[in-house]
Amino acid sequence: MLSNILMALQSLAANKLRALLTMLGIIIGIGSVIAIETVGGSLSGSISSSMSGFGASNISVSLTQKDSSEGSGGVRIRLFQSSMPDADDRISDGMISDYRAAFPDRVAYVSLSENVGTAAYSSGEDDINLTMTGINDEYLAANEVELLYGRAIDNTKDAGCKVCYVSDLFLEDQAGMNAVDAVGQPLRLTVGGTPYTFYIMGVYRYEEDGMSMSTDSSDTVTSLYIPLDVARTMTGSDAGYQSLTVTAAAGVDTVAFLETTEDFFASYYTLNDSWTVEASSMESLISTMTEMLETVSLAISAIAAISLLVGGIGVMNIMLVSVTERTGEIGTRKALGAPPRVIRGQFIIESMVICLIGGLIGVATGIGLGAIACSVLGYQTTADPGIILLVVGISMAIGIFFGYYPANKASRLDPIEALRYE
Repeated sequence: MLSNILMALQSLAANKLRALLTMLGIIIGIGSVIAIETVGGSLSGSISSSMSGFGASNISVSLTQKDSSEGSGGVRIRLFQSSMPDADDRISDGMISDYRAAFPDRVAYVSLSENVGTAAYSSGEDDINLTMTGINDEYLAANEVELLYGRAIDNTKDAGCKVCYVSDLFLEDQAGMNAVDAVGQPLRLTVGGTPYTFYIMGVYRYEEDGMSMSTDSSDTVTSLYIPLDVARTMTGSDAGYQSLTVTAAAGVDTVAFLETTEDFFASYYTLNDSWTVEASSMESLISTMTEMLETVSLAISAIAAISLLVGGIGVMNIMLVSVTERTGEIGTRKALGAPPRVIRGQFIIESMVICLIGGLIGVATGIGLGAIACSVLGYQTTADPGIILLVVGISMAIGIFFGYYPANKASRLDPIEALRYE
């Protein structure tokens, strides 16, 4: 075995350019597959990491219209149903209380919010826009918002009070205020043309969500949080909620609990001919998106791998040429008693060495190209060792497959006719 490998390396060294051109198809094919898989894996990891920041253990529960053709129990839904739920259709506080009582050990937080819209803060000549949202006392913990200064909101104590939470980015980089001394200070805002004065109850740490493209903090629109009941008074919304967010307790299988949560709330809508409840989670969304990216990467890799077939044909061609060139050598070895399996093994090993070297060069090339592409796209380079080992194994398999015919042809040469060959 070792002597055959050394003979193969000597043969390649004697014909360097021809060997390199023979390997080119293998290098291109494997390099393309590795580069595509590296970029795909890095993209998938980056998206998963970014989306996980939104709360992978969170379950979103929202009202949705039933199928337009048939309601529950075979009841036909009215043709011109409203696109907005009535007060009786919305998720009630009673439903939420029943839900928490039914799953006390599986529910960590129930986050409720009400979008108010854009609030404008005047700072000198410029207006700074903030997204105003009404929240309950579990919202900050459920959404992993870190409170730097001030106290947590209290649904009962702060009911009807015009207090708010603002980000440290807004205070220090946009409004030019000291975040440490901001608690208790008034904040004059304009919402929908109406002036309001809120008092800062807390300052939270601004965290970039990974999806923002802005590089200038002065252009970043941060959130301003106010008590939920104040927000509902400002918007004039009905009782109940169109959506809520559940944070599963530690150790709970979010995907399985998602179905349980959906079934629980949907049970209240079995007799409602227009509306029902659906649940979704970031974890299931991440899983689905990762599967899609992996499928796309696999499909593109399969197309790129076609060049491996071309490279294999090139290996077979050069091995046939090598057999022809070394006919005399083969005749001599057979005349000295070398059996056909030894001759066959010599050329198969030489074919495998060609493909292995080409595969290793292809792997290095693919990782390099993948790293460059990831750097340009701003992703962290992630190369899968399993994929690398797989493609190296495939390259060696190509060597065996496409090298067998030339090797078998060499092993079947008649020694007398081989010695006569010029």
